[in-house]
Amino acid sequence: MIRVLLADDEAMIRAGVRSILVTDPGIEVVAEAGDGREAVELVRAHRPDVALLDIRMPRLDGLAAAAELRSAAPEVAVVMLTTFDEDDYVARALEEGASGFLLKASDPRELIVGVRAVAGGAAYLSPRIARKVIARLNGARLSRAAEARGRIEPLTPRELEVLALVGEGMSNQEIGRELFLSEGTVKGHVSAILARLGLNNRVQAAITAYEAGLVRR
Repeated sequence: MIRVLLADDEAMIRAGVRSILVTDPGIEVVAEAGDGREAVELVRAHRPDVALLDIRMPRLDGLAAAAELRSAAPEVAVVMLTTFDEDDYVARALEEGASGFLLKASDPRELIVGVRAVAGGAAYLSPRIARKVIARLNGARLSRAAEARGRIEPLTPRELEVLALVGEGMSNQEIGRELFLSEGTVKGHVSAILARLGLNNRVQAAITAYEAGLVRR
């Protein structure tokens, strides 16, 4: 069962998102918050698998809440849910450790796909957001490729294999099947990769893999 905390300052939005999530029998909404400060407190109390945070909330916005959760509850996957897709919001969300970014105007099925993806250890960006991220990567690819290749030099051959599959969007379970490793072993490799490269989350790792030319598919 995937345990989710939902935070949004609009009760009607929370009700709508909850009604979508509970259509999946494998997802349970364990707590709801009306602002960012309450969200952080409830995450500490309930330790959900996924925290679904609106970006614009009173007391503490979603970005600031994500930053606190990165240190207070690093095992909880954070997904930003918003009506805005401006580059600055996306960049800041990823910098603060978010594993996913979903737009409220997206297809409702995308919400469940995104929650399941990050709960499984993968990253998830709304397709509209992903296109913008890829466009930015393409524009800076040549200048950043050499830097990225230099950054990954300290990694072991096995870590490079894992990083390449993270870049392809695979979850820990999928990487384990691909490389004949246990899910726990893959999780250990991912943690080591993030630490060696000084990265905050799998999205940043995937971008590094892409820039370094590890992603072939």
